[in-house]
Amino acid sequence: MTKLLSMNRRNFLQASAAGALAGAMPGLTGSSAAAQTALTVGFIYVGPKDDYGYNQAHAEGAAVIKALPGVTLVEEENVPETVDVQKTMESMINLDGATLLFPTSFGYFDPHMLAVAAKHPDIQFRHCGGLWQEGKNPANTGSYFGYIFQGQYLNGIAAGHATKSKKIGFVAAKPIPQVLQNINAFLLGARTVDPGITCQVIFTGEWSLAVKEAEATNALVDQGADVITCHVDSPKVVVETAAGRGAFVCGYHANQSPLAPEKYLTGAEWAWGNVYSDFVKKAQAGEKLGNFVRGGLKDGFVKMSALGPAVSAEGRKAFETTQAEMMKGGFSVFKGPLKDNKGDTVVAADKSYAEDAIELESMNYLVEGVVGSTA
Repeated sequence: MTKLLSMNRRNFLQASAAGALAGAMPGLTGSSAAAQTALTVGFIYVGPKDDYGYNQAHAEGAAVIKALPGVTLVEEENVPETVDVQKTMESMINLDGATLLFPTSFGYFDPHMLAVAAKHPDIQFRHCGGLWQEGKNPANTGSYFGYIFQGQYLNGIAAGHATKSKKIGFVAAKPIPQVLQNINAFLLGARTVDPGITCQVIFTGEWSLAVKEAEATNALVDQGADVITCHVDSPKVVVETAAGRGAFVCGYHANQSPLAPEKYLTGAEWAWGNVYSDFVKKAQAGEKLGNFVRGGLKDGFVKMSALGPAVSAEGRKAFETTQAEMMKGGFSVFKGPLKDNKGDTVVAADKSYAEDAIELESMNYLVEGVVGSTA
């Protein structure tokens, strides 16, 4: 059924006159009182909605807004980061009457979302990530993201208390700023427990590539890492492979504890339901949507998985104490003196970055103690 719907969407505009359909679609003109509160929202996912990861986290958020009064939810999964996503967006607008779209994957933004947004200035598009730029990108587009590196810092604290080898591992997709933030925060959290802990990182080069993720996880364990986390679309392979090798795991994106209940320490999760609810309620009220929306733990953008049975009493106390500090706001994960893994100073001794520091959006280094390269 999903594949049939997908084919209908992507081929729809080739078989129909979009303008005629748009004129016939209820709710597109905004002329009735009902149209002011009724809202059709489209969500597009690059992978399956049950991937235990990036796509599942967004789908869980979409499920929250589906329950809101007046909301009609339209979803499509497994849409490639190609012209296919443009076809999906066009059909959601013209076939379903969607006026608010969330193309969730990183590669959907440029040129795909921008191209469709230029054709439909009255439709609102919001993209997950840090790519939107004021003055450069259309006013009907924007970005939203969360300071999930705070969650990886807490993951690091749990890892620091669990590691025996003083070697922790990270499987990463690509060395973009958000990924580098997570790698660095993971190690910095662990080093609050023991400054001698190091982190080995392996980049797979792809957001979703199960074979390389398994190979990377095994390589990290072979090199002595006994706690593993990741930043890939679906952590399922990493979690199951690491636990199968006897390593502890910290999750990412969504809750993976069912995959490794005895080895799962905790996890940095998205709380997209809060973010999407705010967007939808503002759209229904006719309010302007934010173009650059950010938040952390205290703002309800991210959350942590429940601590697992392997977390010690000491580890639990350190985790909960730091989490409470983060919930107050203004917590600095990145503070000086801080060097990168090439020995250069990246944060001066008298400098610290709050979670919303704009400088973090362009992070291009790995901190001292991370074994790996951004190249």
